[in-house]
Amino acid sequence: MADAAVHDTRRVLVAPDKFKGSLTAVRVAERVTAGLRRVVPDLEVEALPVADGGDGTVDAAVAAGFERREVRVTGPLGDEVTAAFALRGDTAVVEMAEASGLQRLPAGVLAPLEASTCGSGELLRAALDAGARTIVFGVGGSATTDGGAGMLSALGARFLGADGKPVPPGGGGLAGLVEADLSGLDGRLGSVELVLASDVDNPLTGPKGAAAVYGPQKGASPQDVRTLDAALAHFARVLEGAVGARAAEYAVSPGAGAAGGVGYGALLLGARFRPGIEVMLEVLGFAPALRRASLVITGEGSLDAQTLHGKAPAGVAAAACAAGKEVVAVCGRLALAPEELDRAGIRRAYALTEIEPDVSRCVADAGPLLERVAEQIARDFLR
Repeated sequence: MADAAVHDTRRVLVAPDKFKGSLTAVRVAERVTAGLRRVVPDLEVEALPVADGGDGTVDAAVAAGFERREVRVTGPLGDEVTAAFALRGDTAVVEMAEASGLQRLPAGVLAPLEASTCGSGELLRAALDAGARTIVFGVGGSATTDGGAGMLSALGARFLGADGKPVPPGGGGLAGLVEADLSGLDGRLGSVELVLASDVDNPLTGPKGAAAVYGPQKGASPQDVRTLDAALAHFARVLEGAVGARAAEYAVSPGAGAAGGVGYGALLLGARFRPGIEVMLEVLGFAPALRRASLVITGEGSLDAQTLHGKAPAGVAAAACAAGKEVVAVCGRLALAPEELDRAGIRRAYALTEIEPDVSRCVADAGPLLERVAEQIARDFLR
């Protein structure tokens, strides 16, 4: 094809995110690799599945050489679930969706007012117990809008109502909060580097806050959104009385509204907010892998406007372009114009819908279709 490129050094870095609802990032990388090698059998391929802090983050870390650790924690509605974090040396990757994600709710059940982040706090505590000195806390895909209150409770904080008893779990229960006591927080948190890894920079409350922007995705009605936003604002005011002005400052800080406000709770723990894909590329060892590559293939299920705002493919492309490497992308559907791809540093995008226009079939047959797409990339860029 006219825009094809030829590379003398045949080494490809395959660094995709998941195709949500279809293939994990690991499986995407496997299918792309298989398709490339069908056309260029001796091709050197390095697979490095990536994530931006949301669901799939632990799997990406494990694929990069971290050890998977499983623990029993409290799910969003109080049931016990098995959740995992990743550990390598004294660095842990904790994914809140493992404990408090939408996938942890029973099928067809949404609980915007009651879902709690308690299990996420238990995961953080498990990472501390495992000896972690640096914890990358990836947030996204949550079922919760509790401002991180459940997480803080699991780490030793107390949130009490007028009767002196703990308020009910979930964001709705915060409306009855009278007293917040953070003096019992796990002392080890003071000597750990906690990184809040997220692709959103929303504040805690208001029209761009956790409840207004993300509550409807978790089943919140317009009235629920108003209830949750008021409860989160009340939560921040009570915490200001307990810990001072920093509670109010954190409420308007970038990332406070991430994952139903769990970002706010993490900031109260001393976390440093960083874009999720930026952190994960560092943790996964992307830079040395990039130096070894002549072509980079990234992607995700849908390349659209959201991709350009901190999603994994945009982060991969930005890093690759800065290193002078050519980037192509694979996706299920493509909703970006060529000029938008170009600005993102993506030379060309290959969508499954170009082969199979039926979206439902693309989802069902994503693996074989990805291999066919990868064959075309090999013909266009590597042969």
